[in-house]
Amino acid sequence: MLPVSYLFVPGNRPERFAKALAAGAGAVILDLEDAVAPTDKADARQAIADWVRTAGVAPERLVVRINDALSPWYADDLAMIKAAGLTQVMLPKTEFAEQVKMTVAATNPAVVIVALVESARGINNIDQIALAEGVQRIAFGTLDYAADLNLSGDELGLIYPYSKIAIASRSAELAPPIAGVTPNLDDLARTEADFAFARAFGCTAKMCIHPKQVEVVERLSRPTEQEVVWARKVLAAAETSSGAVQVDGKMVDRPVVLKAEAILARSPATTFS
Repeated sequence: MLPVSYLFVPGNRPERFAKALAAGAGAVILDLEDAVAPTDKADARQAIADWVRTAGVAPERLVVRINDALSPWYADDLAMIKAAGLTQVMLPKTEFAEQVKMTVAATNPAVVIVALVESARGINNIDQIALAEGVQRIAFGTLDYAADLNLSGDELGLIYPYSKIAIASRSAELAPPIAGVTPNLDDLARTEADFAFARAFGCTAKMCIHPKQVEVVERLSRPTEQEVVWARKVLAAAETSSGAVQVDGKMVDRPVVLKAEAILARSPATTFS
């Protein structure tokens, strides 16, 4: 299973890399883009390369957010990715499938891309982006998108892009999308609400900017005990009947069975007795 929490850490703060991994996030995003000033880009790139060479971390737990394809740092970022043998790249400001193809071609065929869509143009081209060779899943940069369209701040403005991303991801048989960050570091209820909102559109993961947000995302990604009990009842009833069957007064058909299977797939085996 792919991660449900992705924790950002600035690429020029190597003393935080191991701490970020220890925070329990499914993956750590070593950031070369927004978190790093232009004058620090080269040092951050070298810090990541040096740490990866000696840390012995499983590659599936590391994602590097490079600078966008139109930036002056893009080529050097890709060269570092290739030399360090890194396999997961977050591509910011993804607006065209060609940007994905360029990134994969400049690194190696084993690299997978988390396409970070952050603009109206990116949403408009989301179907082509989702189908681009090398895309593993799509992340939604909600803050930049809101700025691009001058949204009011009401989450209703995110319904259309979240829906488009989710439908494009499913149609392209990608992993479900990654929800955007919550900037309110001291308001974990806001983190919870933001993730619940994104879950309504099919997101199963979320980007985090502080370790304390990770626990919220990881907890919410697991089904409740009540959901697990219900799912087990549904599957037990389906297994013992060759025809129509009811559980708690409701008809059980194939979509219900699939929902029950999905719930149990998200539930750690030792969570409930």
